[in-house]
Amino acid sequence: MTTTYVTAGPVPVQQTTYITTGPQQIQTTYITNGRQPPPPPPPTTVVITQSNSRWANPSQTQSGTAATLLFVYAGMDMAQGLGWNLTAVFASTLEFQYSWFIGVIIGAVVSAITSAFLPKIVFYGLGGVMNLIDAIIFVSAPYEYESILAARYVGGVGIGLITVPFLIHSAEIASSTNRGTCCALEQYALALGVAIQVIYDSQWAQGLGMTINRVHGIFGIVFTAIALGSVAITIDSPIFYIRQNQEQKARASVKQLMGSSWTREAGDRAYDEAKLYVVEGTAQGVGEQLGESMMPFLKLLLFRCFVAFTFSVPLSHSILTTTELVEGTLYSWPTIVFGILRLIGALITFAVLDTVGRKFVSLLGLICMAGLMLGMAGVYGDYAHIFDDYFMWQVCRLGMAFQFFAGFFICSSSVYLGEAFPLRVKPFLIGLIVCLEQVIHIIVIVKFVPTPEFYYTYFVAVGIIMVIGLVAFAVLMPETRGLTLRQAGERFRRVHDVMAY
Repeated sequence: MTTTYVTAGPVPVQQTTYITTGPQQIQTTYITNGRQPPPPPPPTTVVITQSNSRWANPSQTQSGTAATLLFVYAGMDMAQGLGWNLTAVFASTLEFQYSWFIGVIIGAVVSAITSAFLPKIVFYGLGGVMNLIDAIIFVSAPYEYESILAARYVGGVGIGLITVPFLIHSAEIASSTNRGTCCALEQYALALGVAIQVIYDSQWAQGLGMTINRVHGIFGIVFTAIALGSVAITIDSPIFYIRQNQEQKARASVKQLMGSSWTREAGDRAYDEAKLYVVEGTAQGVGEQLGESMMPFLKLLLFRCFVAFTFSVPLSHSILTTTELVEGTLYSWPTIVFGILRLIGALITFAVLDTVGRKFVSLLGLICMAGLMLGMAGVYGDYAHIFDDYFMWQVCRLGMAFQFFAGFFICSSSVYLGEAFPLRVKPFLIGLIVCLEQVIHIIVIVKFVPTPEFYYTYFVAVGIIMVIGLVAFAVLMPETRGLTLRQAGERFRRVHDVMAY
């Protein structure tokens, strides 16, 4: 197979041929057209040997430690805005609930614009400082509504700043056999933060002598302080340094990421693969890459927006009301299980993304979520069930089970976002999808009304959307386990890909 790229520029003609040896001979030729000074330089050939060796190393996951710890606190902030602010000293207003999500949108826009030329350590450090400010305000002014509101905006901006760079960074620093684990840290950490917030918020009593906002801030200070201390071990990707024409730093980055498995030959192969990814990613113009990205963008937009439906205000209120009706109090075990099951599901998925694969696990989670969501809709469809302990107990069980399978679904979204898009347009498209995910949260918060009619309408609509998404994903989404970033991007550009394992 031969691919030829032709670009125009005021430089001499030079032909560079990259030949990849392996089961399939692939030849890529780049020709630059311009004024031809006599005599033209001879062709240059670089031979890259394809390797399937496993060079996964703990350094790849450790490099994302700072962002991961910040995502834990982000999960707490997110849960607080989605119904888990039960013992606050002031009433939760709509602005209090959606303020954090608006902050995430602002931060995501800024990071999408600047992530191509700023090191990831800058975003992790700045995001950590902003989340530390958020946590300190919660501790120092727990009774001041305006201060707490400002803290949520600041914390949201900080998380938005790190989300887009983390999704790009984690995909670039990981080997093809470790990318699922590295990228899934985002959703796993968010699930951990959600579990912490749900458990302590539902079990906390005012008589314990400390306001819940101060407890929230103490958790935040611990996580953000450790995260800021972990920024020093962040290793930027070789792809970032290659784009900055810093070959020595790129090679040093490869060596650090490979750790004890590094050898000169293996390091050269990894560096050459990263360089070829950059060459192919920069050979095309922005317009051409946008055209190629339309199909991956539509797939990922639908996929990632489903993540917003896995944890929402209606689901939170449903588990709270059914628990109180059945158990007689909120201080009971169903709310604890509700938070823990999401974390367990995410942990299981976190462990198998690079072995079982992304597509099979996410489809399994989605089909179960769709069934459980429609099951809850069926119960809420008969308004007489609202005051029947038996039916409400069934809704409570369905809600807990839903969170377990939500944990199965969410982790693949982070991996897919890091793999799907070409190099030039990747930060902008990831940023746009992250922003639209927050918009869905905001719309649901604003439109939510705690009535049986709303529960029925919401659960039916979301359940049907999930069924449609299940069919679409089964046909359209690729399985990218074990592929390089270049190969994964090619898979996403296909219109359909029915392979599930």
